[in-house]
Amino acid sequence: MSEIRGNPSGENAKLAASRLFALDALRGLLIVFMALDHANHFVAHKHSPGEYWGGAFPVYYDPLAFLTRLVTHPSAPGFFFLMGAGMFLFATARRKQGWSEWAIMRFFLIRGGILIALKFLLVNRAWELSPGGWGLSIYVGVLFALGSAMILGSLLLRLRPAYLLGLSAMLFVGTELLVPNLSAWGPFELANPLDALNPFLILPGGIPAINLWSNYPVLPWLELVTFGMLFGHWVASDPRKAFRRALQLGGAFLAAFVVIRILDGFGNIRPRLGNDWIDFLNPVKYPPSMAFTLLTMGVNLIVLWLFARARDSWQQFLQPLAVFGQAPLFFYTVHLFLYAGIGWLFAPRGTSIPAMYPFWLLGLLILYPLCLWFGRLKQRQPATSILRFF
Repeated sequence: MSEIRGNPSGENAKLAASRLFALDALRGLLIVFMALDHANHFVAHKHSPGEYWGGAFPVYYDPLAFLTRLVTHPSAPGFFFLMGAGMFLFATARRKQGWSEWAIMRFFLIRGGILIALKFLLVNRAWELSPGGWGLSIYVGVLFALGSAMILGSLLLRLRPAYLLGLSAMLFVGTELLVPNLSAWGPFELANPLDALNPFLILPGGIPAINLWSNYPVLPWLELVTFGMLFGHWVASDPRKAFRRALQLGGAFLAAFVVIRILDGFGNIRPRLGNDWIDFLNPVKYPPSMAFTLLTMGVNLIVLWLFARARDSWQQFLQPLAVFGQAPLFFYTVHLFLYAGIGWLFAPRGTSIPAMYPFWLLGLLILYPLCLWFGRLKQRQPATSILRFF
């Protein structure tokens, strides 16, 4: 978010700093929980197999194992939402500085391309260090969807709020409508053009012919980027009202989640496995079901409101989160290799989940000064610097 910091004064300066702190702190909190998920993978060797629209669904017999996974769920939706909000606020600030629409679009096209390139050229090398091996030639992960959504979102920055709301709603419901019956679960065929595009556009799954697996096709996650752009409109117009609206929407989303899970029909993609509290809180993530989006974004919006209301003393306490939130791509790339290394050095055969938690915290302690250094380095660069893309 450092790219959108201007030089306002007085009350406006305080308001701008407060709104940016809330967004950065939320992003930092989500990064911390994302790191927990990946420490669980590399160190404990107990990562969830994934909550897919078809195939086997994860079953938890240990509440701690489930809660360790559950608290990480808001991360991915939050990243897409905050990216959309950041894109709008960045574009607004750059227009005031005299940037043309093409210059703004070009920035996002390049940055989106960098995210995709990093995914396939560097980040996938980290996943190859996974316990027991990786076995995939091509993995379509979150950076692919973020980069692709940034490229598509660059075409939508001039849309009015009403259109962004309508597009978000259409994508929100459309994802549910486009997911086929569970019986259709199976490999995609490279010879079929629609099948070959599915893992990149709509449905998670694999193409065995090229040893490809996708968790993050772009269109199901684009709804969160457009919703983030809408929120960016609200923040730019009236920050206080925007964050109050975040609280109201967060509560409404959580209420809607409860209703959808009780009814156990449309909005869940697939039925619950059972009737206990773990089954209730274990919705489909790949692609994000309506229930998953409502649960995770309900939590994210309420936390965002809390961060926006934080007083100066609380902001100082939460400042480490903002440090992580101001260097998200740097953190993401480095932390995968770091936790892979920690797992290889200290737990080559894995650990229990409680024993994994200190290693997770150790990784955060190592990453904090690195992110602080990189964030300050990036803020000192001119707007045209290549570091601004990270």
